Amino acid sequence: MQHKVRVRNSAEYTLGISAYYHDSAAAILKDGVPVAAAQEERFTRKKHDHSFPENAIKFCLDKAGIRPESLSSVAFYDKPWLKFERLLDTYLAFAPVGFSSFVKAMPLWLKQKLWIGDLVKKRIGYDGEIVYPLHHESHAASAFFPSPFAKAAIITVDGVGEWSTCSWGIGDGNRIELKSEIRFPHSLGLLYSAFTYYTGFKVNSGEYKVMGLAPYGEPRYADKILEELIDIREDGSFWLNMDYFNYCQGLTMTSEKFHALFGGPPRKPESRITQREMDLAASVQKVTEEVMKKIAAHVRRETGMDNLCLAGGVALNCVANGLLIKEKIFKDIWVQPAAGDAGGALGAAYVAYYMASKEERPPRKQENFNPYLGPAFSNEEITSWLDKKGYPYSFIPDESLYKVCADELASGKVLGWFTGRMEFGPRALGARSILGDPRDAKMQKTINLKIKFRESFRPFAPAVLEEDMKEYFDFDRPSPYMLFTAPVADKARKELPPEYASLTGLDKLKVERSVIPAVTHVDYSARIQTVDGVYNKRFYRLLRAFKEASGCSVLVNTSFNIRGEPIVCTPEDAYRCFMATEMDTLVLENCLLKKEKQPNKREDFRYEVNPD
Repeated sequence: MQHKVRVRNSAEYTLGISAYYHDSAAAILKDGVPVAAAQEERFTRKKHDHSFPENAIKFCLDKAGIRPESLSSVAFYDKPWLKFERLLDTYLAFAPVGFSSFVKAMPLWLKQKLWIGDLVKKRIGYDGEIVYPLHHESHAASAFFPSPFAKAAIITVDGVGEWSTCSWGIGDGNRIELKSEIRFPHSLGLLYSAFTYYTGFKVNSGEYKVMGLAPYGEPRYADKILEELIDIREDGSFWLNMDYFNYCQGLTMTSEKFHALFGGPPRKPESRITQREMDLAASVQKVTEEVMKKIAAHVRRETGMDNLCLAGGVALNCVANGLLIKEKIFKDIWVQPAAGDAGGALGAAYVAYYMASKEERPPRKQENFNPYLGPAFSNEEITSWLDKKGYPYSFIPDESLYKVCADELASGKVLGWFTGRMEFGPRALGARSILGDPRDAKMQKTINLKIKFRESFRPFAPAVLEEDMKEYFDFDRPSPYMLFTAPVADKARKELPPEYASLTGLDKLKVERSVIPAVTHVDYSARIQTVDGVYNKRFYRLLRAFKEASGCSVLVNTSFNIRGEPIVCTPEDAYRCFMATEMDTLVLENCLLKKEKQPNKREDFRYEVNPD
């Protein structure tokens, strides 16, 4: 077969793609440096969109200013045929049980998943080399190559890749070597997902709800999990008792034996959350932390490395990450901000650039990885769109904008903040954020119920000026990606009333625990984002202005979306979300919009809230 000659520029462009599981994404490198990256869901508006990331790829190519024929290579984030082998082997091991789930999976595999090379050539017009790293190799590369470490230990943990569910290895220079793995069906990620399903939340979406629910409960079922469900060895390796699970052969996560063990069927989605669900969440969270601690200690002993890189879906468990910091197993830990499957696109591109082509990795820089890799919109584009639509706004120059916004926030207003390039990964980091005053004890409930339309127990993250972090939190290092929890500092806490000891469950929400109650969880923890102004100067300046207006260096920072919707990508997405909720103020770059001045009514933009 004769291949089209690829046009080469002086620069090397490498495209990474992840697709067909959840959170499809694309990322592009120029000479090994990320130029653009985005999840497909942000363009299609389908939460966790798993389809081929055609829109994300187009964005990446446009941002790089190249056509497909200028790409040096394309990388897909796993090996489809090896994953298909696992699917067939699993079916044969359980046959004829599981035939219905097997039949349901086959059409997509036979039509699309096995023919990634053909799809890439057909859908984007590329006819060159395609690299297929292992799934956990992509995770490992996404964690190590953008890290500040020249050499580090690596741990990847998720549901499942091809066969691997957990791996560890070493990154050194331009090479990664994975040395050990745990294989499907034994999976820490799938254990957590089983409890996500059992407590009534959506798998691959609601795991962070389980993490947020855990502090309301007690780990009453942890011993039962350890006795019946999982056998954990001293090195962190583990074995699951598959009698209690149904994900190998069925369309659900848990079996009737699982239900009998924990006293009943799974909670129905959207039904009332009871103390039982809170205790189950606390229990699986405790077990997860125990496994991660043992794995980390083993890898530290085996590698002798001072530094650790983490990736995979379980690396988004910021409570477990915070525990690893507290335990001081490693001197420093770096977690990929897009740690899940979306980040696999970036990791695959790194594998193609450094490992497949043997490019040298330059000396490490100590500044943080830049997560702002998505689309941006200029003031000219925004004002043109607002004028065309007839939406009233005030154009406020930078010298006044931050003070005006800070005064809005200090007066109790909830503000939609849309500026610069969209974040890559699941966290809003001050580019597509909803912001509020953390000193307001009612702010958590207001944003949860009236703006996000989600469960009242869900905690919010604080964004804090990095230089003031220790005034509010007991933490000793930057946390720019919102991937570590830290205790609220003693000097910021409030004494609990005597009656608090008798409160249970969600009643604990009613008690103020600190001077920043809207971002203080019931266990005094907070998922902190430190802001240093290197990559998001506008957000940094807003925090400085809020400090001047209020004396407080912290803001409530949650993603700019409602429940079941992806984070907003465009000004139109932002305006729609603004109007459909009880948000007070919207800032689109330098354009400030007040709700009461808009010609539309909330009912004009109302849309169904989807469970997530």
